[in-house]
Amino acid sequence: MTAATIDRPWLKAYPAGVPADIDASQYPSLVALMEESFKKYGSRVAYSFMGKDITFAETDSLSQAFGAYLQGLGLAKGDRVAIMMPNVPQYPVAVAAILRSGYVVVNVNPLYTPRELEHQLKDSGAKAIVIIENFANTLEQCIANTPLKHVVLCAMGDQLGLLKGALVNYVVRHVKKMVPAFNLPGAVRFNDAVARGTRGTLRRPDIQPDDVALLQYTGGTTGVSKGAVLLHRNVIANVLQSEAWNGPAMADMSADVQTTYVCALPLYHIFAFTVNMMLGMRTGGKNILIPNPRDLSAVLKELSKHTVHSFPAVNTLFNGLANHPDFNTVDWSHLKVSLGGGMAVQSAVARLWLEKTGCPICEGYGLSETSPSASCNPTNSKTFSGTIGVPLPSTYFKLLDDDGKEVAPGQPGEIAIKGPQVMAGYWQRPDETAKVMTPDGYFKSGDIGVVDENGFFKIVDRKKDMILVSGFNVYPNEIEDLVAKLDGVLEVACVGMPDAKSGEAVKLVIVRKNPDLTEAQVREYCKANLTGYKQPKVVEFRTDLPKTPVGKILRRELRDKK
Repeated sequence: MTAATIDRPWLKAYPAGVPADIDASQYPSLVALMEESFKKYGSRVAYSFMGKDITFAETDSLSQAFGAYLQGLGLAKGDRVAIMMPNVPQYPVAVAAILRSGYVVVNVNPLYTPRELEHQLKDSGAKAIVIIENFANTLEQCIANTPLKHVVLCAMGDQLGLLKGALVNYVVRHVKKMVPAFNLPGAVRFNDAVARGTRGTLRRPDIQPDDVALLQYTGGTTGVSKGAVLLHRNVIANVLQSEAWNGPAMADMSADVQTTYVCALPLYHIFAFTVNMMLGMRTGGKNILIPNPRDLSAVLKELSKHTVHSFPAVNTLFNGLANHPDFNTVDWSHLKVSLGGGMAVQSAVARLWLEKTGCPICEGYGLSETSPSASCNPTNSKTFSGTIGVPLPSTYFKLLDDDGKEVAPGQPGEIAIKGPQVMAGYWQRPDETAKVMTPDGYFKSGDIGVVDENGFFKIVDRKKDMILVSGFNVYPNEIEDLVAKLDGVLEVACVGMPDAKSGEAVKLVIVRKNPDLTEAQVREYCKANLTGYKQPKVVEFRTDLPKTPVGKILRRELRDKK
C-alpha cells in the first residue's frame, strides 16, 4: 500500500483514469485558460440563449472590446467590478472582460434588496457594476452610499440582434413590466460600451496565479455576508478537478461531438460559475443559458431544442422537472452527468430522475470557499449512494471535534478540507478567516459528517441545523429524506422549534403533490419509520417553501417563522 493510499483511503474508489492529483500550474491564470479556448474553439457555439448562438470567437471579441472600455475608465489592476445579472450572454462576456483587464469579479445576486446590495458593494469596494436594467431600481436606492463610480446597463435583448433584441426588450419592459422605473444618471448601455471599446485596445496586464479572480459572497446564514477570496489558481484547480472527475462519464462520447451543458443554475453562484461557464470554456462545450429556472415549462421548452450531456442542478430543480408534465418532451437519452449539489439530494428524487432519464444523479459537495467542488460520487456509478462521495483529486478531508482534533474512526465530526481549490480567506476579515482555517491549512466547513471505510463521506448536517430533542441529536436531512419518499409529498423541510418539555421539537413543513395527503397519514408514516424523539411535533402544509435563487430550501426562514 502506498503512502498516498494511506493518506487518502478514498483513492481506491476512484474510477480508472481519474488521477489522484491535478496540476493547476498548467495555466498561470483563468485568462490564459480562456484565451486558449478562444483560439482552439473559435467557431464553436459557446452560449445558446433564446434561440441565438454566441461563438467562442464572438465571446473573445466582445470581451476584448468591453475590457478595453473598462480600462478606459481608469480603473487600476485589482479593482473590483460587480456583475448583477441572471444568465444572459453579457454575463460570461463581462467575466472574461473583467479578468482579461486585470480586475476582480464580484458576483452579486440580482434578487438582493437595496440593503444587501449596498453591503456587498461597500464591503468589496467595487468601483463599477454591470447590471441588467430589471434591477436598476434596486441600485438606484443605494448607489449614493457605495463607492461605485461607473454603471453599465444591460438589457435582455442586447445580444439577440437588432430586430429580435428590440422585440424582446419591448416585451420585457412594456408587456411583462419587468423593468421598474429607475434613474441612474451617467449609466452607459452595454452595447454602447462595447462600441466604444472597439475603438480602443485591450492592454494585457501581468496576471499571476495568486492574483484575486473573484469575490464570492457567502455566509449570510451565519451572520453578515463575507467575500470568499478566490484566486486565479483556486478556480483553475477546480475546473481541472471537475474535468478529471467527469472523465469516466464522458469517455464514450465521440471526439467530434460537442459537450452541451444545461446552465440553469445562476452564473453568479459559484457552482455554475465553475462547472458551467469555466468548465465549458476549458472543454469547448456549449452552455444553454436559462435566465429563469423557476419557469419549468420554459426550461423544458428550451431543452427540447438541444442534445443535453451535462446537467448540474440542485435537488429542488431535479424534482420539479421530473414531476413536470412536459418532462418527456426533452430527449434525455444523451445525458451523461447529472450533478447534484448545493443541498442534499433526496433518494426519492434520485430514484425518479434515474427512472425517467437513465442517468443517475451524482451527488457532490462543496462551498463558495472551495471554488466550490470538494467531493463527489464517481460519475460512472449507476446507483445513488446517499453520500457526498469522495474527495476530488488533490483534495484532503478530515473530521474534527470542537477542539480541532481529529475524531475517532466512525464518529461524526466537522468536515475540514484542504486542497488547491480552497480560498485564500475572507475579504478584509482576518478575524473571520482565522475562525475557519486550521494552522495546517484546512478549511472548517461547518458541516458535520461521517466517513465509511471506503472513504465515502456523508453529511449528517449543518452545525446549526441540528435539532436537540431531550439531549438526542436529530438531523433534518435524515427526516427530510425519509418523508420525501411518502406518496403525495412534493417537497419537505424539517426544522427545530422551541419546546418547553424537550428543549426543542421537530417541525415538518410539507408541500403536497397529492392534495388528499393528510396530517394523520404523515404522522402514521413517521411513527412507523422514526424513533420517538425524531417524530414531528408539528406538521404544517404549505403551497411552497422559501428558497434561495439557486433553489436551496431556507430552513432558517422556516425556523424564524414560529
